[in-house]
Order: sequence, then structure tokens, then C-alpha cells
Amino acid sequence: MDAQHYIELEEAYGAHNYHPLDVVIERGEGVWVWDVDGHKYLDCLSAYSALSHGHRHPAVVAALVEQAQKLTLTSRAFRNDQLGLFYKELCGLTGYEMALPMNTGAEAVETALKLARKWGYVRKGIPANQAEIIVAANNFHGRTITIVSGSTEPLYRDVFGPFTPGLVIVPYGNAAALAAAITPNTAAVMLEPIQGEAGVVVPPAGYLRSAAELCQKENVLFIADEIQTGLGRTGRLLACDHENVRPDVVILGKALGGGVYPVSAVLSSREIMGVFKPGEHGSTFGGNPLACAAARAALRVIVDEHLVENSAKMGEYFQERLAEIPSRHIKEVRGKGLLIGLELHPAAGGARRFCEALQKNGLLCKETHDHVLRFAPPLIIDQPTIDWAIPRIQEVLTMA
Repeated sequence: MDAQHYIELEEAYGAHNYHPLDVVIERGEGVWVWDVDGHKYLDCLSAYSALSHGHRHPAVVAALVEQAQKLTLTSRAFRNDQLGLFYKELCGLTGYEMALPMNTGAEAVETALKLARKWGYVRKGIPANQAEIIVAANNFHGRTITIVSGSTEPLYRDVFGPFTPGLVIVPYGNAAALAAAITPNTAAVMLEPIQGEAGVVVPPAGYLRSAAELCQKENVLFIADEIQTGLGRTGRLLACDHENVRPDVVILGKALGGGVYPVSAVLSSREIMGVFKPGEHGSTFGGNPLACAAARAALRVIVDEHLVENSAKMGEYFQERLAEIPSRHIKEVRGKGLLIGLELHPAAGGARRFCEALQKNGLLCKETHDHVLRFAPPLIIDQPTIDWAIPRIQEVLTMA
């Protein structure tokens, strides 16, 4: 069956909540994927950073298969022999005292919001049901009702109200506006260190440090949503590390599952995480042995194969090569590590047509916010592969 057959099946039977490129992938290995018609492509999206290890990393797949042959699920009604090891290794790598595992990034964000609210009530003394959490304009923390209540994107909000109260929106990158928004009822500030879905928006230097210091001064939790930026994507283990900022709460997901299984987690101190009591929050699949085995392998690969360091080195090289492309369409190249946004001038006619042209040239990426091409290949990418990609990108960006 050819690609068109599979596309027609999706369109006929699936909800139309995505607008993918019309490429039907059937196999992946490392940084490469192949479609059902045998065409080969460089994956420059990495499933929005969930494939930081590349497709089917042997060590992660081996851990998943080995665990699947023994035990896949217990629920948290019982203990399993992988969860404690996962906790220890994740906390040991990140320096946090406690972790709470979930499945998807959105679930982890919801977990962090609940954690912040309860902390605000039992530790800070905010009056019942009055807790506020400050978020930034143009954020993307997920698509649940509560999360989109703090979104400024009409596509995520317009027909999904009424919304959850208690979320306050301020401009991103503006420390003065953040300071002005804090009240005695503010429990937390939640920010992305780099706004990926907004178009790879990098805040001004010092912004994250200012936000963290402000939160400490005002007795407010600083929550970093590192679901997309964390675990090496930006050239540091956590993107907050670029400013030597240690958030009170960190949210991880995507790459934590090594590209083979959905795994997310919230990290914090014992004092903060200790507000949760049995039964107040949980997940049937969160912390299951299959997820823990995959995540443990994913963490080992990040360290043993120096993916953080490679992201920093190859990201700098990739950005330099992109910035050299002589195209009238390019407005700016920005990012950190291997999270790169190439913004086009509005007159370029939108980023979608360039993504479609790149697909024909053997490279897959995705537009974000109409005028930005996002390049986020697996962290295992090497210089020869980038050198292979640049002429193909240049050909597309210099077309009419």
C-alpha cells in the first residue's frame, strides 16, 4: 500500500486535530526515517524533542524489550522493582530530592499546578481557593482545560471555555511585568526557559535568574517547564543551567522516555513535594515498570554518550551554518543547542511551503506559528550529517 492509501485512512477515520505533512513513516533508525514508498529523510523535528536519543536507540529498546518480557504494569497499588531505581537515578542526575512520575507532559504540568496550589495553601498560608499561578504569554504547557486557561493562543482557547480560574498571564521576558503581577496569593510562577511552540523564543539574558530571585524574595515557587528543553536539548542538562538557575520545581517529559515510551516527571525538594499525601494525586500508568526501565536506559545514554555536550557543539555549528545561508526570506536564526528557530519574513509566504519543499529534499521539519521553521534533530546528530543537510536547506530557502 502506498502513502496515499494510509493518508486516506487517517482522513476518513481519525479526528482532524492535526495537520501533518503528507509523509507516511514506517521505519526509523538514528537520525533517519523511511516512508512506506522507500524514501529516506533526515528527521529534524525529533517528535518535538521526544526523540533526542534518535529513533530506536539500541540501549533504550533493549531495556524496554527486556522489561516487557518480565513485567509491564502494576499500578501504584503495589510496588515494583524499577520505580525506586528510577527515582534514585533521576534525582541523582538532576540534583533534586524527590520525583513524581506521570506519563505525558501535560499530566506533569497538571501535577506541578496541583503541587503549587497545595503548597500555597499549607505552606504559604494562601486563603482557600485563592491561589494564583503566573504564566507567560505565548506559552505552551499542553492542551488540557486548565492549561489552556493560561494560554494566549486563540486556537487552543476559543471554543473550549469556561476556563479554570487562578492563572495570571504576563509578557514573556519582562521581569518588571512579572514583579508587578505578584500578589500575596501568588503560589508559583511557571515558565518555559525557551518557548519552543511560540517559535523558539529565547528570553533576554538574565531573565530566568531575575524571575528565580524574585520568586525567592516573594516566597513564590519558581516552576520551570523543561519538557521540551530539558535533558540536553539546549546544550545543558536543563535549559535553566545556562543561567545557573535552580528552579523549585522542574517538569520533564518527552526525551525522558528515550523515544520509545511516554514518561514524564515532576522534580522538587522534599519540603515542597512532601505536601502530597496518599490518594491526593496519581496515575494508573505513572511510574509503571516498563516506563521506568525505558527512562533509566534513556538517562544512562544521555550521560554515557555525552549527548548534552554533543547538543552544545552541534547546535552551535548548525546555527552558524544556517545563518550563512544567503536568503532574502530569512529574518533571524535563534536558539540554544539543538533547539533552533529560523524565522522568515512575512513576505516569504509562510513556513509551511518550505517544510513541504524540504520534505521533497529529504529533510523533515515543521512550521511553528506560521513564519518559523524549527530544526531540532536528535542529539546524536554529527557534523557530516549537518553538512549533508545545509545545501538542501539552502536550496529551499533560496527558491522564489
